[in-house]
Amino acid sequence: MKIISIEEHVSDTALAQACQKAQSAEAPYFADWVRQSKDDPASRMASAATAVTLATEFGEQRLADMDANGIDMQILSYSNSPQLLAPAEAVPLTRNANDKLAAAVKAHPSRFGAFAALPWSDPQAAAAELERCINTLGFQGAMITGRPGDTFLDDPRYAPVLATAAKLNVPLYTHPGVPMPVVQQAYYAGLDPAVSARFSMFGWGWHVEPGVQLVRMILAGVFDRHPTLQIIAGHWGEMVPFFLARLDETMPPNITGLSRTITETFIQHIHVTPSGMFNLPHLQFTLQVMGADRIIYAVDYPYLTNRGARSFLENAPICQADKEKIAHGNAEKLFKL
Repeated sequence: MKIISIEEHVSDTALAQACQKAQSAEAPYFADWVRQSKDDPASRMASAATAVTLATEFGEQRLADMDANGIDMQILSYSNSPQLLAPAEAVPLTRNANDKLAAAVKAHPSRFGAFAALPWSDPQAAAAELERCINTLGFQGAMITGRPGDTFLDDPRYAPVLATAAKLNVPLYTHPGVPMPVVQQAYYAGLDPAVSARFSMFGWGWHVEPGVQLVRMILAGVFDRHPTLQIIAGHWGEMVPFFLARLDETMPPNITGLSRTITETFIQHIHVTPSGMFNLPHLQFTLQVMGADRIIYAVDYPYLTNRGARSFLENAPICQADKEKIAHGNAEKLFKL
């Protein structure tokens, strides 16, 4: 069974350094996780230092790890937040980083694809870079880490990027990002620093951000205005699938003014991935709610290891046809591979 995993990260030194400097002002607690993060042989989660080192390599070492764990192809992406940078800095940094991704894909076209990094602080430039990455570099879409700015993707300011993605028929991957500082202070601060850092980020807080963003996009009518727009959400849909029935019950079309229910819109426009959360109840619930056609595989390498990724899907108590869709068929269809 071929496996294509689509939330697999790399790092560009110049882009990472610039974003880290900006992120330190918005999320100083990030350093608490880095200080406390250690490799644990019993866990699939890598330490911050290990993940950073592995992310800088997207050649033979990565391919060897993929081969050892039965991963046939990765869609590469940067997990940085260039939207934190001013346009004058973000535009050249993302362009150069995307060119490096393109070189990696060109060197191994059957093993790698790519999501573009975009300079979201300048939406017109972001739309132009997305078009360049798709039409010239041959990328599969784009990834955004967190909010595009102080507001979410439903803000009309970002309509040019959404319109370009819809026009080009390529998806946007909405990766988690750090909560707004005022939210982090009110909701997640005040505990042991290492606990607050993890609670604020991958333990809970940064999953809420893309979940809220998805629901806001639906409620704001983004998908009615852009009927071909497709979004990918990691971590089994960033909590949203587990509340779809509640959202429909409390906000039906006669209240929202939308043409469809929230569930209908979500299932027609959102693909979800596990992002390395290889938990059988999550898989079974998401299958029941969304169906196999809307799930694409993802490991979240190198923040999580590839170890066990293949065996989880191979051993899952679901039919082979659904396994094939999740493992590679849905990605091939969405990305026209």
